[in-house]
Formats: sequence, structure tokens, C-alpha cells
Amino acid sequence: MAPPGVFPAAADVLDVDARMAAVGKSAMRKASLRLIPLISIGYGLAYIDRINLSFAALQMNRDLHFSASVYGFGAGLFFIGYALCEVPSNLLLLHFGAKRWLARIMFTWGLLAACMMFVQTPLQFNVLRLLLGMAEAGFFPGVIYYLTLWFPARMRSRAVSRFYIALPFGAVVMGSLAGWLLGLGGKLGLTGWQWLFLVEGLPAVLFSMVILKLLPDSPSKAAWLTPEEKEWLRGQLDTDGKNAQIGHEAGILEALLSPKVWMIGMFFFCALTCSYAYNYYAPAIYLQVTGWSVTKVGFLVAWLGLAGAAAMLLNGAHSDRTGERPLHCIVPCIVMALGYVTASYARPPWVVVASLAVSYVAFNALQGPALSIPTQFLAGRAAAAGIAAMNTITIFSGFVGPYWMGVMKDATGSDRAGLRGLLLPSLAAAGFMYFLARSLKRQARIDRP
Repeated sequence: MAPPGVFPAAADVLDVDARMAAVGKSAMRKASLRLIPLISIGYGLAYIDRINLSFAALQMNRDLHFSASVYGFGAGLFFIGYALCEVPSNLLLLHFGAKRWLARIMFTWGLLAACMMFVQTPLQFNVLRLLLGMAEAGFFPGVIYYLTLWFPARMRSRAVSRFYIALPFGAVVMGSLAGWLLGLGGKLGLTGWQWLFLVEGLPAVLFSMVILKLLPDSPSKAAWLTPEEKEWLRGQLDTDGKNAQIGHEAGILEALLSPKVWMIGMFFFCALTCSYAYNYYAPAIYLQVTGWSVTKVGFLVAWLGLAGAAAMLLNGAHSDRTGERPLHCIVPCIVMALGYVTASYARPPWVVVASLAVSYVAFNALQGPALSIPTQFLAGRAAAAGIAAMNTITIFSGFVGPYWMGVMKDATGSDRAGLRGLLLPSLAAAGFMYFLARSLKRQARIDRP
């Protein structure tokens, strides 16, 4: 017979563990349901107002006599403004709180996005795109940092994927509405592209009020979490902070100068150079190779958005389940490279469309695993500064990608040379991720007692 008290003690431990697991599950379910839809809608609106230029350009470039280079340069200026204000914006988020700062960002970018309807000259186009980038700066890295306050590291790939699904869903909304909005030309004296900017810009202004009312700054201020759930979440995040290689005690400068921050920044720079090159030219390429109407091309973009959303969720969930991140990023980068090169040489329209579709879906698939990597080695203020620095490096891709495509199209009269050139950044992204993974493993061995 076992000594008295052994089995009851063991049962008590199991009961406590089961109760804490239930508390944690409840906390994560509440956070997922109450937060992720809000920030996902917000980012979806940001993506639409950033990229809707690709559809507006189908009429605007003709009406205003903009060349491909003028268009590509102006499209890219958004990201210069974004980069200039990235780190300061994320540090101001720490000062003012997430809901106030994210709401402010949405309000100002929504107004400026709607004001794009007044553009008449290249100078006006360039100034508004620059200001739009400055207004939106900090939203994406602010949200990524915000998620680190709510979701433990082992759950972040899924959390990020569920938030970032707004990117492909933004393409679904934009593609579905583009043909109809461009067809409103002539009503109330406005062109179709003016209607597009107006109708897609104002929702961000309105939704900023929703963010201000419903988004709590931190778990401690969430009235819908019980004290026990707050305590569980605090314990989980404290453990993550202690395991971070650049943790709460690190200074902002240490995070900004970290080689790992620069490596993940360069990974995203290369991957997003390809993505923005695609996003700003895809409607025009599809229109040219298929001969379809703008409405049909819009629905094609929408269907690809759904495929991208599925890939993002599936790859993110598989990454969390296996605990593996780098290969879930490297393989999609190689697939992207193959897709762009195939599209650049292919002649049959269906091969061009299918190849670009594969590259687009592959890019979406890598987002969850890749965006969860910085929070493995960053915590606290270092995370806010490091993620902003990473995104500052990254955001220049939005200038390089569209400008590259515009220059190559003006030089060769075709998009194919531009697409062919995307082989290098796709493979470079895979290389940066490989070396970052090796660096993290080496540091983990050094830190292991």
C-alpha cells in the first residue's frame, strides 16, 4: 500500500495543472476573439489604402499622363515616409498607449488616402504618397509588438497569421470592389479612380473610433479578463522575457544594433521587395496577358487573396505545431523565386498567371512563422524598438520593388525583365533566414546552462 497522502497530493497537483490549463485556454480564447478581429480589420484597411493605387493606376496614369517610372517612383515614396517615422512612432506608442496611437494612425492615414482623389500632377502625387507613408508609419510594427503583450511565444505564429490574414483578405476586398468603383466614373463629376480613393479611404477614419473605444492598452486594462487569467498571462510572458536573448533589461540602442535584428530585417526587405513589385503591377500584368476586363482581373486578385489566406493559416499552424520556424520561411522563398522566373519566360497566359499566383501564395505562407521569430529573441522595450528597426529596414523594399518594375518596363517595354530580376531577392531572403537560424541556435547553445 502506498504511504498515506501520496495519491491525494498527486491528484491535487494534477487538479491545479488542469485548472491553470483551463485558465490559459480561456484567456487565449478571449484575446483571440476580442483583439485579433479588430487589429486585422485595421490592417486590412491599411493594406487596401496602400495598394489600391495599383487599380487606380489603370485609369489615373492615362488621365494624368504618368509614365511607368513616375508611377513607380511615387508608389515607392510611401515607404520612404513610412521608414522615416517608423521607430519614433513605435516609441510614441509606448508613451501614449496602443489604442490611442493606433487610432491616431488610422485617422490620419484614412484622410490622406481619401485626399489622393485630388492629385493632378506628379509633384502632388509624390507629396501625398510621402505623407501617407508618414501617417501610417508604426501601425504594423506597433501591432506586432502589441501581440507580444497578449500571446505567449509558442502561440504567436498562429496569432500573427490570424491577424496578418488581413493582407490577403484586403486583396479580396480590393479586387472585388475595384471594377465597380472604377466604373463609377462620371458620377458627380468624379473619375473612377477618384471614386476608388474616396470610398476606400474613409472607412479607416471611421474605424479609428472603433479602435479607440474597444482596444485595451494591455491585459491589465482588459475588463473582460478575470484576475486569474491576467495572472496566468503575466506569468507566461515573464517566462518568455527571461528566455529572450535581448530582454527587458536591454536598452533601445542594443536592440537597434543587434545583428539578429538586421538579419531578420534584411530577410523581410528581400521578400517584400518581390511582394511590392508584384502588388503594384499585378493588375496591369494580368490585364495585359489575359485580355480580360478590369472587373474580371479584380475577381482574379480576390480569388488569389483567398488562396493566400489559406496558405498563411495552414503554414502558421504547422509551424506552431512543429515548433519549427526557418524552414517554413526558406521553402516559400525558393518557391517564390521559381514562380517569378517561370512567369518571366512563359508565353501561354495561363502559365504566367499560375506562376505569379504560386509566388503570391508562397509569400503569404511565410508570414506567420517569420513574424514570430523576432519575438523569440526580443522582449520589453527592446522588442518595441527592435521590431520597429526591423520594419524600417524592411519598408525600403516598398520603394525598391515598384521603382524597379517601373524602370525596367520603361527600358524594355515589358514587365518580364522586372519579374526576372526578382529571382535574386527571393533567394537572398532564403539565405538571410538560413544564417539567422544558425545564429539563434548558436546563441541558444551558449545560453544553455
